[in-house]
Amino acid sequence: MKYSVAFISLGCAKNQVNCEQMMATVTAAGHTVAAAPEGADVAVVNTCGFLASACEEAIDNILEMGALKKAGKVQKILVTGCMAQRYQEDVLGELPEVDGVLGTGSYGDVAFAVDAVMAGERPCRFGSIHTAEQEGTRVLSTPGWYAYLRIAEGCDNRCAYCVIPSLRGKYRSRPMKHLLEEARDLADRGVKELIVIAQDITRYGTDLTGTHQLAPLLRELCKLDFHWIRLHYLYPDEIDDELMEVIAAEPKILKYIDLPIQHCNDRILKAMNRRDTKAAMLSLLNKLRARIPGLVLRTSIIAGLPLEDDAAFEELCEFLRETKIERAGVFPFSPEEGTPAAKMDHVDEAEARRRAELLVDVQSDVIDGYNESVLGSVREVLCEGFDPQAQRYYGRSYAESPDIDGRIWFDADEARPGEFVNVRLTGTTDGELTGEKE
Repeated sequence: MKYSVAFISLGCAKNQVNCEQMMATVTAAGHTVAAAPEGADVAVVNTCGFLASACEEAIDNILEMGALKKAGKVQKILVTGCMAQRYQEDVLGELPEVDGVLGTGSYGDVAFAVDAVMAGERPCRFGSIHTAEQEGTRVLSTPGWYAYLRIAEGCDNRCAYCVIPSLRGKYRSRPMKHLLEEARDLADRGVKELIVIAQDITRYGTDLTGTHQLAPLLRELCKLDFHWIRLHYLYPDEIDDELMEVIAAEPKILKYIDLPIQHCNDRILKAMNRRDTKAAMLSLLNKLRARIPGLVLRTSIIAGLPLEDDAAFEELCEFLRETKIERAGVFPFSPEEGTPAAKMDHVDEAEARRRAELLVDVQSDVIDGYNESVLGSVREVLCEGFDPQAQRYYGRSYAESPDIDGRIWFDADEARPGEFVNVRLTGTTDGELTGEKE
């Protein structure tokens, strides 16, 4: 029997790639991918389990599918991904709506699981997270003009607050040959912006050859027919001169770097098992900006980490004011079960949220200053659509990554989604830039 299967992917872009591979797997098995859960035989909820809030979102989505199932609009529910991996016993035991579960080591079993649940079985598979297959075709779920290239799986950094190594396994780089084959296929499909992703792309290749291979990989990717190549995430302690030179010299590589810093206080960084120091980070930021003109930096910051007293928090605020990192995602500390940080002394949830809100205010001033500084300049913008309510087109420049950095709104007689246009920046609205097509 062949069935219709709907997919809901939650969390990060790496999770989205897993979902795209599952779509291809069920398609190859003769099933069809449904555009929406309503009316599908099977709904697959691909969960995130990085934070407690992500698990709550996953449960909300599962319960929503459960309501559709009760109404007869969905027959079966499969749960996959990080929350399934993290809470293996709880998903089937406490969510009776769920008909089957696959962990992060068993994405490749999705076609089997679809057949099994439709046959009345309750499959529960958790393959090795350290050896799970990374290769495979994909059904792209992003707009046709951009796609993700996941170059590695897992993480060996072992930050004290993070559960990722226990959910995704040890760091495993994909062979460069396979990456270039996949990238070439994406270019042939018309992808214009390639977004290179992994939990840590800086260490790409070290497990294969003993040396960093990201710079050689990027040189090869630049030979393919992409207009833009964007990088997520580069860990500060492993950025070397060769990588900086490639980013600076290759015109296809966007002058946009995502550095997950988390904090700047040396005592906190050490406790969190980070290999950075404040002095080293300041030196790196200065060096990057000197070597790469026009560079836009993005980072993630955690407020309320263990050992963060009032002085350390003010130090963090001042660090953001001083460095003027253009983009920052700010999060309150979440003491995740099973992590060393959860057992350390830390401020309560309400105080962590309060500090995060104060950091957002600091960062808002930084963003406003950056936006003011670029007014009057002309940016190449990738048009992504037209908003009938705003009566404006919208898109992104090199300084905006999809889904996390906002948009540029612009006036034009005509612009097509997926088309690059030159936009003169003339103003701001709600923290986003506005302009006019040249």
